[in-house]
Amino acid sequence: MDEYQFWLLDLDGTLLTVEESYIQETIGAVGVALDRSFTDEEAVSIWYGRDGLRDDILEGYGIEPITFWDAFHRIESPIDRAAATRLHPDAEVVTELEGPIGVVTHCQSYLVEPILKRLDIEDWFDTVVTCSDEIGWKPDPAPLRLAMDQLRINGQSGAMVGDSIADIGAAKNAGVNGILVDREASIPPIDADRVVTTLWELR
Repeated sequence: MDEYQFWLLDLDGTLLTVEESYIQETIGAVGVALDRSFTDEEAVSIWYGRDGLRDDILEGYGIEPITFWDAFHRIESPIDRAAATRLHPDAEVVTELEGPIGVVTHCQSYLVEPILKRLDIEDWFDTVVTCSDEIGWKPDPAPLRLAMDQLRINGQSGAMVGDSIADIGAAKNAGVNGILVDREASIPPIDADRVVTTLWELR
């Protein structure tokens, strides 16, 4: 896509996929800590946030988001997470994109670093921004703007590529195009600038 001079990409669900058994085991362990069980469908919904903003999903289940995420981050193991993570086959398109490339992810840095290293894709990206309370969480535009600053973006046209309403909302709030990846045509309608069913369409 020649119209874009830089790219921002989400990780989980966009470039990466995580084994469902790991998702269910991890969310299940959080449920034990909170004395609340989760169905497999609820676990996947929370993990990827495709049915809405994750905090809204949690509140809909009657769970305080801060309590959930505190337990989640105590439980999740970087080694186990990296071992359960795979690249989507079409993620290879990243190596063909022109211009600076950044990652903006809700996945925390203590998890991202071993994942990228294990998959041997650290050199695919010019910057990696991991959201936090200090930086902000998508759809807040602050993480995208930080990535753009680190990429030295100054007026160029770019796109944020993701698989959730948080990704597309952040793109709109940051003034860049939002491209929704919906491989299975299963994500509820989102006001994205473009919808693709494979990342190969970004070429």
